[in-house]
Amino acid sequence: MSSLPTTAGGYRWRWLIVAVMLAAEIMDLLDATIVNVAGPSLEKSLGSTPIGLQWVISGYTLALGAGLILGGRLGDRYGRRRMFLGGLATFTLASLLCALAPTIEVLIALRLVQGFTAAMLLPQGFGLLRENLSGRELGAAFGIFGPVFGLGGIIGPVLGGALIEGDLFGLGWRTVFLVNLPIGIAAFVVAYRILPRRPGDRDVTVDAVGALIVAVASVLLVLPLNYGQSQGWPLWTWLSLGGSLIGFGLFVLQQRRTLARGKVPLVVPSLFRKAAYSVGLGGILVFFAGLVGTQLVLTLFLQVGQLFSAGEAGLGNLPLAVGSAIGGALSGAVLADRFGRTVLQFGPLVQLAGAAVLWVELGDVADFAIWQIVPGLVLSGIGSGLVIAALFNVILAAVDDNETGSASGVLAAVQAIGGSVGVAVFGSVFFTTITAGSAAEAYRAALLIQGGLLVVFIALSFFYPKKGRPEGGERGDVGEPEREAASR
Repeated sequence: MSSLPTTAGGYRWRWLIVAVMLAAEIMDLLDATIVNVAGPSLEKSLGSTPIGLQWVISGYTLALGAGLILGGRLGDRYGRRRMFLGGLATFTLASLLCALAPTIEVLIALRLVQGFTAAMLLPQGFGLLRENLSGRELGAAFGIFGPVFGLGGIIGPVLGGALIEGDLFGLGWRTVFLVNLPIGIAAFVVAYRILPRRPGDRDVTVDAVGALIVAVASVLLVLPLNYGQSQGWPLWTWLSLGGSLIGFGLFVLQQRRTLARGKVPLVVPSLFRKAAYSVGLGGILVFFAGLVGTQLVLTLFLQVGQLFSAGEAGLGNLPLAVGSAIGGALSGAVLADRFGRTVLQFGPLVQLAGAAVLWVELGDVADFAIWQIVPGLVLSGIGSGLVIAALFNVILAAVDDNETGSASGVLAAVQAIGGSVGVAVFGSVFFTTITAGSAAEAYRAALLIQGGLLVVFIALSFFYPKKGRPEGGERGDVGEPEREAASR
C-alpha cells in the first residue's frame, strides 16, 4: 500500500519518481567516466601509477556489474523503496569517502564499495517505474532515459575536466566525487517523501552462493587484464582468465541446480537456452569494452600525449558527445523501430568509418589542435549512438515476457563488466605502446583493437532478433540462426 494518495490517472507523484530515478542514473553514469580526466591530478596528489588509474576507473564498473543481479533480488525480497533509499544513502556516503581518500589504495577500495552500493541502488529504479507507470506513460519514461544513457557517460569527462580545472577550494580531483553530494541528498529527501511504501516478498530467497560465484569470476577476468600486459603475461594471468571462464560456467550450472531444488535463482536459467540472447550477451560485452576503452584512450591521448589540462581534455570529449546525441536521436526516433537489428550493423560500420578517419587524422600531430580529430570523433559518436539506442531492445526481443526482468538485469551487468574490461585492456595497451612510441601511435593501436571488436560485434548481430521488443511486450521475430536452434 502506498503512503500517498492516488488520482484517477494513477499514483500522484509518479513523474517525481521518474525524476528521482533519473538523478540516480545520472550519478551512476557520471561516476563511471568522470574520473577519466583525473590521471595527472591523481598522480600528483596520491602518486598514482597508470595501473592505479585503471583500477580507480574499472573498479567501480566491476563492482557494479558483479552486484547488479543481486541488488535486483534484494529489492524483490526487502522492498524496492527500502533498498533504493539505502542504496542512495550509502552511494552518497561512499562518494564523500572517495573524496577524502588519503592514498590511491584507499581510493581504489572505496571505488569498489561505491560500485557495489550503486548495484544495490540502480535495479530498484526500473522496478519502481514498472510498479507506478504503465502503457504509454512507461514508454514515455523510458524514452526520457534513452538520451540520458547515451549522453551521461560521455558528458562525465567534460564535467570532470571542468571541476578539476576549476580547482574549487584547492580540492582538485576530489570535487569529481563531491558533486554527488548535493544530487544524492536532494534525491534522498524527495524519494523518502514520495516513494510508495510497498513491502517486499519475504518468500523470495537470495542466492548468496550464486552472487559470490559471479563476483569472483568477474575479478578473475579483470585482474589479469589490468596487470597482464605490464608484467609480460606471466602464468598466473592465464590461469586467472581460465578460472573466470570456469567460474561463469559454474554459475550457469549452479543456477540450474538452484531452480531444480525449487528455489529462486538469481537468473532464470532458461535465458541461456536462447541462442539469440546468449550471443547478444557476447555482443554487449565486446561493444561496450570497445566503446568505454576508446573513450578512456581519447582522454589519455589528450592529457598524456598532448599535455591538455583536465578541462581541455574534458572539452575534447564534446565532439564524441554531440555525435552520440545525433546518432541516438536518429535511432531512437525512427531507425530502431523501422529497421531493428539492421541499425546494429549499420552503426558499427559508421564507427569503423570514424576510426578510419581518426587513423588518418593522427598521422601527423606535430602541430596538434583538437579540431584535427573532430570529424573522426563526431562520426564515431554517431555510430555508437545508433547502436546504444537500439541494442537492449533488440536483444530483449529474444526472451519471453516472464524473463524480461532477469534478462534486463543480466544485460546491464554484462554491460558494466564489459566497460571494466575495456578500461583494463585499452588502458594497458595505451600505456605499453606509449613507452615504445608516441601517444598518437598508442591511440592508433587502440583504434585497431576497437575495429576488431566492432567486426566481431557485426558478425554476432546476424544472430540477434530482426526487430526490437514492441511496447506490448511480445517477442520480435528472431533471426534464422535462432529459429534453427529452436527447431532442433
